[in-house]
Amino acid sequence: MFDVDALRLLDAVARTGSFTAAAAELAYTQSAVSRRIASLERQAGGPLFERLPRGVRLTPAGELLRQHALVVLNRLARAADELAGIHGGYRGRVRLGAFATANVALVPAALRAFRREFPQVELVPGEGPSGGLLRRMREGSLDVAVVSDYPSGLPYDDEVEIVALAEDELLVALPGDHPLAAGESVDLRELREETWIEAPPPGRRTMLGDACARAGFTPRTLKISEWTGKFGFVAAGLGVTLVPSLAAWAVPPGLVLRSLGEFAPRRTVSAALPRTPLPAARALLEFLAGAVAGVTGGQARQ
Repeated sequence: MFDVDALRLLDAVARTGSFTAAAAELAYTQSAVSRRIASLERQAGGPLFERLPRGVRLTPAGELLRQHALVVLNRLARAADELAGIHGGYRGRVRLGAFATANVALVPAALRAFRREFPQVELVPGEGPSGGLLRRMREGSLDVAVVSDYPSGLPYDDEVEIVALAEDELLVALPGDHPLAAGESVDLRELREETWIEAPPPGRRTMLGDACARAGFTPRTLKISEWTGKFGFVAAGLGVTLVPSLAAWAVPPGLVLRSLGEFAPRRTVSAALPRTPLPAARALLEFLAGAVAGVTGGQARQ
């Protein structure tokens, strides 16, 4: 049977890349770390780390054991949070992950309202792609996740409960002096000659490509990844870009957002919970649902 503290030490050494850094993080001496890892390697039946000129690196056996160790450590942390909830009401910790544009306004609004209601619950927010967030939930390292079904859909998983929060329409961002900026909406076909600023994942279809295909053309694109860069290029009149309504609040002055009407791409935004969620995580779901209307209500802006 592996010792929990030894598994925690294994993870720390793997994350920091050295016995010395792990010792400093966990308040051990360097020699104590070496002894504990050596003992763990004897239990495991072989080396868990390659000793390099500078630092260490996990062996295949070490990688395997660390994967199992993370599940164990996350489950124990979750048990501590659940016990805190049982004995103290809404206490303990809630770990929330969300995809990037959900962190613009939706998640902050929900967390602010939740914190006012339950100040004794520690909130630990994070960010990542939807697939990665669901994987982390299965591993036990997230209590709530805000996820999107685009581009690959959300896989069925009997360990995860998916609750739809909103349909998120993607709007087109135009410079304020664009000829089409004066209307309340824009026909996508009128933008066929525009350069579109986007960052498509390699080999993957995009919402823009799907929408333009329905409108009968293939978009000319310029690859810019960060939102600040996209907005800068649009403001300079170098192209247009799609902006999720969830991120409308981040659009700088000088740009306008317009609906693409019948061609508007849409995705479903959902919350994911473990099948046996923490009481505080279930409560946070209600705050996320309550924040949706305020975040997506004013989609088009001058």
